[in-house]
Amino acid sequence: MKILVCISITPDTTAKIAFTNNNTEFNKQGVQFIINPYDEITLSRAIELRDALKGSVTVINVGEVDAEQNIRKALAIGADDAIRINAHPADAFFVSKQIAEHIKEANYDIILTGMETIDYNGAQVGGMLGEILDIPTIFAVTKLDIDGKTASVERLIDGGTEVLTAPLPFVAASIEGMAEPRIPTMRGIMSARTKPLKVVEPIAPPTGGATEVVNYELPPAKKGCKFIDADKAEELIELLHSEAKVI
Repeated sequence: MKILVCISITPDTTAKIAFTNNNTEFNKQGVQFIINPYDEITLSRAIELRDALKGSVTVINVGEVDAEQNIRKALAIGADDAIRINAHPADAFFVSKQIAEHIKEANYDIILTGMETIDYNGAQVGGMLGEILDIPTIFAVTKLDIDGKTASVERLIDGGTEVLTAPLPFVAASIEGMAEPRIPTMRGIMSARTKPLKVVEPIAPPTGGATEVVNYELPPAKKGCKFIDADKAEELIELLHSEAKVI
């Protein structure tokens, strides 16, 4: 059982965000980067499946050399090997195309991704991979089990959950509930140093994507709070109606 887990490297949720070059580029200066949390959850479930089915787990990332610290963390968590496609992840289509080309040559049984990244929240790569490879994609997956060449998948839908079966291979885009994120052990950290991390060059074109960033904008600053005396309910109601516009 060969399992591929696509991981993205994202800014830590506590990082202070800023932009450069006339607000068209993200400023990485001083920002701590982490494995995208949805991808880390997905990796944990992949390792559980690997252990149960006696297979292998490969992690893949489209990124530059500064991504390798977090790729090594994925190896420390328990992945068997890793691949870094040596290119700036210009957009979701570019990333999907690069990963898909690798999958065509490697014949994985399961391709797993997080539902979305916490920086762009696009939820696009999973669907694009499925379309490029012409295999099923299942979104919002919270449970995944494998029986032979068939997967049993539970996913969130409006108003509840849905249970599906799918033949291998397929793409699953996961959310919370799939597994508990694993913390690297000292043994895992030491073994990650010697696990294979293969760097491959991207297919042409090596740079650029299908979209162009015109401008980034920070959310508006929060306004100061207004305090209303407890005995002035009418004034509070009026402010909620005229200023907050919530009633």
